[in-house]
Amino acid sequence: MPADLSPATGVLALADGTVLQGIGVGHIGEAVGEVCFNTAMTGYQEILTDPSYMAQIVTFTFPHIGNVGVNREDTEQFGREGAGGLGDGRTTARGAIFRDLPTPAANWRAGGQNGGALDAWMKARGVVGLAGVDTRALTRCIREQGMPHAVIAHNPDGRFDLDALVAQARDWRGLVGLDLAKEATTLQSFTFDQGLWSWPEGYAQPRPDPKFEVVVLDYGIKRNILRALTSIGARATVLPATATAEEVLARNPDGVLLSNGPGDPAATGLYAVPEIRKLVDSGKPVFGICLGHQMLALALGAKTIKMDQGHHGANHPVKDLETGKIEIVSMNHGFTVDRAGLPEAVTETHISLFDGSNAGIRLKDRPVFSVQHHPEASPGPTDSLYLFERFGALMQAA
Repeated sequence: MPADLSPATGVLALADGTVLQGIGVGHIGEAVGEVCFNTAMTGYQEILTDPSYMAQIVTFTFPHIGNVGVNREDTEQFGREGAGGLGDGRTTARGAIFRDLPTPAANWRAGGQNGGALDAWMKARGVVGLAGVDTRALTRCIREQGMPHAVIAHNPDGRFDLDALVAQARDWRGLVGLDLAKEATTLQSFTFDQGLWSWPEGYAQPRPDPKFEVVVLDYGIKRNILRALTSIGARATVLPATATAEEVLARNPDGVLLSNGPGDPAATGLYAVPEIRKLVDSGKPVFGICLGHQMLALALGAKTIKMDQGHHGANHPVKDLETGKIEIVSMNHGFTVDRAGLPEAVTETHISLFDGSNAGIRLKDRPVFSVQHHPEASPGPTDSLYLFERFGALMQAA
């Protein structure tokens, strides 16, 4: 099919040949990735700046996107330059799909960055958007057939070579076997000591006398994870994903945090898992989140597998098997730890009540634990913030 002139200014071309047409939003151009859906009702800026979404196109099931605008404070990623960076769409979500056109910003916190408007902000970050799509039908397709490979494109002239876009989607290799942490991580170490946000003061100021020194291995870290660490009295030193255990331990930390991040844990684990094993053997308290959880499991002898739909949202029920407590949590992952192959030394601590998949582990004889969900709650509920307190208690005891 030649380049067609169409009323549509945006399209989503799936690898199976399906083409969805709509209104282009944000960056003019195209991006290839895996299409997932996110059920969160708030936090679209945090979602679109989460490095864990690298190489993915996010379908928002909630229709009202853009109404609170954007601002500098809610950006989750750091980017390659470290503490002062805000990154861009190359190392976070590549595209976004909306039911309705993003509404004008109407919130006192919006402004500064691109005037606070979502469309202009997406243009500046290089994020391609598509509106006017039946997101319910697309979500049903993902639930039944898995997360498809696709190309999202925006052209104000309405000209698209649909055959070429479908072919590009078919040729994309996908996330399996793909190490993205090296692209998402900081290139230089930095220290972070800003606290959590609270009304009406904003983000808490650094504590003058931190109780703990924590080294964070950055596989695609989110700012709010570091803020949650600061809230328990920690000062976080962030190191690149490729840092060795010797480099970590040379800083004599009270504990080590393995961060979230994008891509296949088995691929990143080729260089990260041997170092994680050394950190576990050191006896230091270790806390893993999301990708960090998956790679910790690999280091302890478990396996990870690709999920069909993944878990993406801020309303996921998780059960703490050791207390019986049910928590509503934020999740964002397309791989999971195979709970059937957990080693004898590992105790399963949490499971998803949506599908029974693993959501947490701990070592029986060492201060080492991890969770699949995002306890920093950005976006999402704060049911799991206690996990940072648990990490602090382990460091205090050690």
